[in-house]
Amino acid sequence: MDDPDLPVLFSFVHTARTNDLMALYRDAGWWDKACEQHPEFLSHVVQNSALFAGAFLGKKMIGMGRALSDLVSDAYIQDVTVLKQYRGKGIGKKIIEKLIMGLQDRGVDWIGLIAEPGTGSFYENMGFTRLTGHIPYRLKD
Repeated sequence: MDDPDLPVLFSFVHTARTNDLMALYRDAGWWDKACEQHPEFLSHVVQNSALFAGAFLGKKMIGMGRALSDLVSDAYIQDVTVLKQYRGKGIGKKIIEKLIMGLQDRGVDWIGLIAEPGTGSFYENMGFTRLTGHIPYRLKD
């Protein structure tokens, strides 16, 4: 469902406008009370990621994804989202492809992610497989 008429630019960035990031986090449903109290964390999300890919329509960031990695062996892709009004146009897929290529170009040979419920087929169509025999864990708040 790629839209060739939508002039989207995909690039790795080290900084991003707070308003763009805030809009993406809110649109994805990731914005909560803690975010509201400490929005400065957004600049660290970009700067401290091994790779941060943005999808831009003009100067506006309409999609993003990032990789956490040592840039040697392992990486995790996370926070992949596209503003709802631009979904279904292949933008999320291109963000992930950019991250994968960027990681592989740096020699990373193990790339994983944790998918949100209902998104499994999207990632499986991109070559990801379920990790059988593994259980994701999270430290209690």
